[in-house]
Amino acid sequence: MAINLYDLAYELEKGVRQSPEYIQLKQLYAEVNNDPEASKVFSNFRDIQMNLQEKQMTGQNITEEEVQQAQQTVILVQQHEKISKLMEAEQRMSMVIADLNKIILKPLEEMYGPVVD
Repeated sequence: MAINLYDLAYELEKGVRQSPEYIQLKQLYAEVNNDPEASKVFSNFRDIQMNLQEKQMTGQNITEEEVQQAQQTVILVQQHEKISKLMEAEQRMSMVIADLNKIILKPLEEMYGPVVD
């Protein structure tokens, strides 16, 4: 009997949505978005982060001013309790997804060997 990988993937999606890590992340995200100050700081942080990542990916130089702006924003984010908690939850969710990815790719790794970064 053939296994439908897409059905398994949708089951995994349901599991992720029901996981404590996702539930906490979703709750903390709502708390940040419902706080106008936190939402503004977080949105600004994400915009700066995306801009710097885009520049890195396209090989553009990042100015000293942009580095300083990013550092100042990181300090603001770290000082904001709601945002700090959200970012910790994001890290935990990211670790879960990385672990799931390792499990999913295990058959290919066994066949081809480990991928070296």
